[in-house]
Amino acid sequence: MRNTILEDLWRSLISRLPLDALPDIVWKSVGSLNTYGSNSIEGNTLTKEEVDELILKEVSVGGRPLRDVKETLQHYDSFRGLMERRTRPISLITVLELHDEVFHGILPDAGRWRRVNVRIMGSRHTPPRMEKVIPMMEEWSSDYEKRDMLGDDIFELGAWMHFQFESIHPFSDGNGRVGRLLLNLHLLRHNWPPITVLPENRKEYLNALDRGHDGDLEPLMELMKVLIARSLLNILDKVGTVDDELLPLRSLEEHSGHSAKYISLRAGQGEIPAFKIKGDWHTSRRAIDSYRRSVGRN
Repeated sequence: MRNTILEDLWRSLISRLPLDALPDIVWKSVGSLNTYGSNSIEGNTLTKEEVDELILKEVSVGGRPLRDVKETLQHYDSFRGLMERRTRPISLITVLELHDEVFHGILPDAGRWRRVNVRIMGSRHTPPRMEKVIPMMEEWSSDYEKRDMLGDDIFELGAWMHFQFESIHPFSDGNGRVGRLLLNLHLLRHNWPPITVLPENRKEYLNALDRGHDGDLEPLMELMKVLIARSLLNILDKVGTVDDELLPLRSLEEHSGHSAKYISLRAGQGEIPAFKIKGDWHTSRRAIDSYRRSVGRN
């Protein structure tokens, strides 16, 4: 995803409404999707429709595991609290509080560093031994603060901080969800919208984290950019102009000068901001125009 496209979409949003002025219903929708995605890729059994029932409609869902329901409600509350946290530094206390918010009453060690050695299923990386967790987290926090103050690129720093956190794996369970909340807190602190990792992104996401152990954070950073673009599209569709309306690709052939097949190909490659609604790619006129400008088309 080209930075120029991201910046075009970002400026279009911020010039209309700052993030903290978005209507509550927009944040509820974003939070519901984020909660569904972050929980689902970790094995939570609630469907997107059930998560929407709990969060958007505020009605109970029957026949579901109590843990899954509790995780959903507590993750959503923690996600919504990120906007208040974004004015404060990201500290080790922040990390512990986020873990406790999501897993209070679910994990016996919620809000506490792990006291066991762990392995990550499906990963060739083995996290450090338990006695190394606190000093490594202290170094992680210090390095993040220094790099942030020095003005490191937002996306590069985000990829680094997320990869390092997941590599340390400071909790016995729940590291993925807390790590993604921290990444979104980083983005919100820099006035960018949060990202959502959905089940269809899981394989690419885990592969990108795995590539980090070879010293290559580019795949993770590029995935972040694609997901941020989708978040911008989603929010602009709710608060933007007619140019921000999400449309199926066939509706944009004449406007774009490209076939729906070509747009679909570029969307799948992460070059054109788009995301799938009921299995079909959707994007906006604004996103298409930004893509055309970025590749030098008039």
